[in-house]
Amino acid sequence: MSLVFAINGQRFELELSSVDPSTTLLEFLRYQTTFKSVKLSCGEGGCGACVVLLSKYDPIQQNVEDFTVSSCLTLLCSVNRCSITTSEGLGNSRDGFHSIHNRFSGFHASQCGFCTPGMSVSLFSALLDSDKSKASAFTVVEAEKAVSGNLCRCTGYRPIVDACKSFACDVDIEDLGFNSFCKKGDCLPRFDSEKRVCTFPEFLKDEIKSMESGVYKWCSPESVEELKRLLEGFKANGDGVSIKLVAGNTGTGYYKDEREKSYDKYIDLTRIPEMKEIRESHSGVEIGAVVTISKVIAALKEVKVKMFGKLAVHMEKIAARFIRNFGSIGGNLVMAQRRQFPSDMATILLAAGALVNTMSLSRGIEKQTLEEFLEGSPLEAHDLVLSIEIPFPRCETSSELRFETYRAAPRPQGSALAYLNAAFLAQVKDTMVVSCRLAFGAYGTKHAIRCKEAEEYLCGKVITEKVLHEAVTILGKNIVPQDGTSNPAYRSSLAGGFLFEFLRSLITQTKDKPSNGYHCDPQKPLPVLSSSQIVPIHNEYHPVGQPVTKSGASLQASGEAVYVDDIPAPANCLYGAFIYSKKPYARIKGIGFKESSVPDGVLAVISCKDIPKSGENIGLKFSLGTEPLFAEEFTNSVGHCIALVVADTQRHADAAANLAVVEYETEDLEPPILTLEDAVKKQSFFEIFPFLYPQQVGDTSKGMAEAEHRLLSSEIRLGSQYFFYMETQTALAVPDEDNSMVVYSSCQMPQYVHTTVATCLGIPENNVRVITRRVGGGFGGKAVKAIPVATACALAAHKLQRPVRTYVNRKTDMIMTGGRHPMKITYTVGFKSTGKITALELEILIDAGATLGLSVMMPSNVIGALKKYNWGALSFDVKLCKTNLLSKAIMRGPGDVQGTYIAEAIIENVASSLSLEADTIRKINLHTYESLALFYKDSAGEPHEYTLPSMWDKLGVSSKFEERVSVVREFNESNIWRKRGISRVPITYPVNMYATPGRVSVLSDGTIVVEVGGIELGQGLWTKVKQMTSYVLGSLQCDGSEELLEKIRVVQSDTLSMVQGNFTGGSTTSQGSCSAVRLCCETLVKRLKPLIERSDGPMSWNKLISQAYAQSVNLSASDLYAPGQTSSQYLNYGVAVSEVEVDLVTGQTTVLQTDILYDCGKSLNPAVDLGQIEGSFVQGLGFFMLEEYITDSEGLVVTDSTWTYKIPTIDTIPRQFNVEMLNSGCNEKRVLSSKASGEPPLLLAASVHCATREAVKEARKQLRIWKGEDGPGSTFQLPVPATMPVVKELCGLDIVESYLVWKLSVNSR
Repeated sequence: MSLVFAINGQRFELELSSVDPSTTLLEFLRYQTTFKSVKLSCGEGGCGACVVLLSKYDPIQQNVEDFTVSSCLTLLCSVNRCSITTSEGLGNSRDGFHSIHNRFSGFHASQCGFCTPGMSVSLFSALLDSDKSKASAFTVVEAEKAVSGNLCRCTGYRPIVDACKSFACDVDIEDLGFNSFCKKGDCLPRFDSEKRVCTFPEFLKDEIKSMESGVYKWCSPESVEELKRLLEGFKANGDGVSIKLVAGNTGTGYYKDEREKSYDKYIDLTRIPEMKEIRESHSGVEIGAVVTISKVIAALKEVKVKMFGKLAVHMEKIAARFIRNFGSIGGNLVMAQRRQFPSDMATILLAAGALVNTMSLSRGIEKQTLEEFLEGSPLEAHDLVLSIEIPFPRCETSSELRFETYRAAPRPQGSALAYLNAAFLAQVKDTMVVSCRLAFGAYGTKHAIRCKEAEEYLCGKVITEKVLHEAVTILGKNIVPQDGTSNPAYRSSLAGGFLFEFLRSLITQTKDKPSNGYHCDPQKPLPVLSSSQIVPIHNEYHPVGQPVTKSGASLQASGEAVYVDDIPAPANCLYGAFIYSKKPYARIKGIGFKESSVPDGVLAVISCKDIPKSGENIGLKFSLGTEPLFAEEFTNSVGHCIALVVADTQRHADAAANLAVVEYETEDLEPPILTLEDAVKKQSFFEIFPFLYPQQVGDTSKGMAEAEHRLLSSEIRLGSQYFFYMETQTALAVPDEDNSMVVYSSCQMPQYVHTTVATCLGIPENNVRVITRRVGGGFGGKAVKAIPVATACALAAHKLQRPVRTYVNRKTDMIMTGGRHPMKITYTVGFKSTGKITALELEILIDAGATLGLSVMMPSNVIGALKKYNWGALSFDVKLCKTNLLSKAIMRGPGDVQGTYIAEAIIENVASSLSLEADTIRKINLHTYESLALFYKDSAGEPHEYTLPSMWDKLGVSSKFEERVSVVREFNESNIWRKRGISRVPITYPVNMYATPGRVSVLSDGTIVVEVGGIELGQGLWTKVKQMTSYVLGSLQCDGSEELLEKIRVVQSDTLSMVQGNFTGGSTTSQGSCSAVRLCCETLVKRLKPLIERSDGPMSWNKLISQAYAQSVNLSASDLYAPGQTSSQYLNYGVAVSEVEVDLVTGQTTVLQTDILYDCGKSLNPAVDLGQIEGSFVQGLGFFMLEEYITDSEGLVVTDSTWTYKIPTIDTIPRQFNVEMLNSGCNEKRVLSSKASGEPPLLLAASVHCATREAVKEARKQLRIWKGEDGPGSTFQLPVPATMPVVKELCGLDIVESYLVWKLSVNSR
């Protein structure tokens, strides 16, 4: 029997018996085809990078069904007789890009580009659905939903949403963000169904009619009876036959251990008609177990019963669309029953009174209530669910049925497991509950349950505050998470809050204002994203300063842009996976494997013992020191690299690494240092070189003496943040002739990879060549942390004399790469009654981890950002703590983001102690130019460059700050259950310029090749370099020189071609690279100018180059830009106003609006810089509000997947996102008067955190009234990140109970 399918119109046929049934579609696409647009990022179905369009043909209905699926979870065998369309199948550089690709490019919606192909396919699918559906058109609401499950770490999502909205039928063209179409006057054509891609080729339709069946390792029975015979036959052969029943296979995204299990038989259930039907009868709706969740949603929306519509709405928040399209309703319930999956489906169907039909070989076909099913023994491997029945609810004539579902999750629109979900069905007569069913789940329980004690209590009761209080109390005793569940008290509090929301409208005695903001109807959906951009464009240095679309953006969208893992594997290529320490400090006794047998495909385990005699065990070498590649005798932290296991495939290598067993010994060893306090106690610190230690300012003892108030020894703690680049760490090393090595590395520091590899292998540096074309997101994580990855591959390739590559899986990447530096800050601040601060003293402990790395930068960065306010006098004691925790890396805005937050926390504490507004304290303590120069010395620049005070006032006016403060105050007075906050925050961000090389060469046909030391990470470096090249060469004023930009190509970084490449980071590499290229082009202009001067008249560019070649003019120039002392440092300024709304029942914070004013100088490319501003801000939003980086007691990261680590998504960014770029005029010391934009705006996200604190402060004030507490209340600190549990706890976990007690007291007076 053959497995036949199509990919982008090409036919593929495989012998089914030769296919490993566990092979995923993604593995086949990436390793056995030329199609590379499908990216591996998380491998869990949690990011959307691997999304493809899957099309099925129904020969009876003669129609094609198209839907997106996550190819990393979809089994190859399940696409038999299906067609797959990837992004390059929509369009490409050879056949012409699809309008979607052009739209992503034109709306500047692709930065690193790694996520863009998946985004493109998701949008295409949504457009296709709307085009096929005569009932609904593609609206702006659908546009936002189209990519709501796809993750992006670069753009901040706003331009992506605008690109999607540009296809909507109801879009207001004025509401579309900054783009290249409107400027040109181009129209934005709608999605044209007549020209759409053929998703299902005709030849495949004929294959459908001749499908075979047979018993292979992969079986596809076509009836329940055939399935039963198969199962009976396999069972008769004995217990030795392992079986996996397959529907969508999406469960392996959560239960990753399933992927490593090998089964004898895979049984595909999706071809059994009885199991994929939906039938409506007089008593209810029966749904086949393998019906996908998406189809269930569509069917329930058609049922004319309100409850079914509400079930459908809740189901839309289960996972992402591309998971719902393939994941089945039965599979979801089986996971809940068999493996305690925290299912939403089980909870809402439990409340709806669902029934489950199961088939067991021992018991036959049975019908059970869902409650009985969930409470039963876990299903055996041969048992399965056939169908689910949802009965129509019955209600007495004089009664009313009420049904609602609830969930509290980090992401409002789904793609996140709930902290708790609930569903309630009640029969109500007037204000009395006749009967009810209360279901709760996902709160740390084995399965969804009904709280029968509360149900029995409520039945027959007229709902009053007293009754409701008692019911909430009962829930508090029953809804108790199991030991070990995170945030247990928060989860329990949600149950009472949701019941309160459900029943509150029945209370007749209420005297609340009608506008109290809380009602029994479901919450309103989030408003559609809206935005505005004010972007200055200047023509002084044309095309520099123009919003040119990012170089290669369409290639990225189509998936043709090549990243390291896209490079075709060389012949005999091997694959590596890291074995890392699971002990913080231990002696390594040996390395083996479980069951003492070498796993399949393993060829070698490379460790420190394999270092060549002439080499060194070095994984990082730079001017400040070295770090080992592999642990030698001892491990220094959890996540410390011990070895690299090398196998014939990446899957085998990953599986072997998971099976590795490291024997440890801790006898006679000192206890590991696992906290900052331990480090202080043991005086475990790294030395901070004096030239890297920041300078104190003024005399703090004098400042403290002048103070009228003091806050003594206040404490702040800050945690870490993971990079979450979409492309994980990856490298490919290829041995070359004469004992040399070529390394392809996804890194920000190729020069340091080069020297490290050479030192490790013990070979001359001219025998090593490191090539980096582009990086799928870096954020600092591809700087130091990429070096040992590339070095390990090079060592293995050197040892085995075969190419070796690795693509580190997401979990290992999260465990081994570390993240942002945690800190503990203790401060004493003195200030006057006006709020003017006179002195600040700080003690800062920074967790550098087990090795130093680039942590030496941290002290100056922290203090540099903190100095944005005039503290009067400033003193500090900063220590870099050496611990047995994973070494930290320099993540975007390293130290600066912590520094700016420390400053804001101090300001808010001062404001709170004086009962003044924080905004007032901020303004009082802004620098004058004189104090700025005192704090920042030469970096302060000239007086006219200090734009922050005027920006503060300008944004206050443009954002209507004072007016909105009044509106927020009024809102809070009239709303009990929602509170708002608004905050305005400034930033000052010092940056440094670094030496950067460049080369420009003109070829004989007039085209131009440019090389620079900087790496394209998505920040638009290549684009700006092309613009600078065009500007300088255009000064020759040849005919047609305006077309020069199209003749320029920037090529990959090659360390043998471009020496002294330094590193890409610090936000100034684009400027440095442009400066280097400018020097090169000026040299070429000097060489070419005499030819023009000798010509009789105007000369075209091509003619000029032809003459230059004929006269042997050197048309290749290289140079090194080295900034002078006065031009190497400058300050960046920005201000942001953010307004938030907090739901006091759940702790959910919605960012209603953010207004940013950012000083870009004279932007080299305003479109690129705008993208950097928005993307950086949203990454900061993740740090301050969402991203919990949690480790266990020994330092092992436990938030190690997309299931547990939540970066921002479309539904968590500001609903109104306004950005204005300030053109602050000329400055000869900067590159064409430009300023950095990559990192500074990240700090502005502190405004969201500060606004949230304001909202929480209002909630706490209200709670004190309810509890009868007098006085201003205690000061509080809002931790970072301010997640839902954190916010709810500060607002009061008992807020509902307190309100009800207060109401009872008020009513009794």
